[in-house]
Amino acid sequence: MAQRATESIVVNAPPEVVYSVVTDFANYVHWLSDFKRVEVLERDTLGRPLEVEFRAAAFGRSTTYTLRYDYSHAPEELRWTQTEGDLTESLRGQYRFEPAGAGTKVTYDLEVELMVPIPAFIKARAAQRIQTQALRELKAQAESR
Repeated sequence: MAQRATESIVVNAPPEVVYSVVTDFANYVHWLSDFKRVEVLERDTLGRPLEVEFRAAAFGRSTTYTLRYDYSHAPEELRWTQTEGDLTESLRGQYRFEPAGAGTKVTYDLEVELMVPIPAFIKARAAQRIQTQALRELKAQAESR
């Protein structure tokens, strides 16, 4: 069964800055602490990363997964779905970017299904940790620009 979670944060930067940080996948390893390697495998006709492979820390080990990005609602939303993974059966999510005064409200929706059975409360805690850490690190990176 998939674990779903949603979390939001207000970033003191305009939506276009936050969006540019989120879509600059090559630099994730410099500001997202759990990411060890990021490689853009395919780009769309506009040069945007379409399929991206990640190697990250997860559940006390490393995991590799590939996400395919959907820009059909950009720049208000960025959606993704997993195409390959060694620990996750499925991974779907999206960022939503909404103006909030001089800043941006970023909402991160995540749905994860692991290949191995893990109690729901552990999955929920892990999903929340992933989201909280990612949003805090996104906020720090976007506000430093």
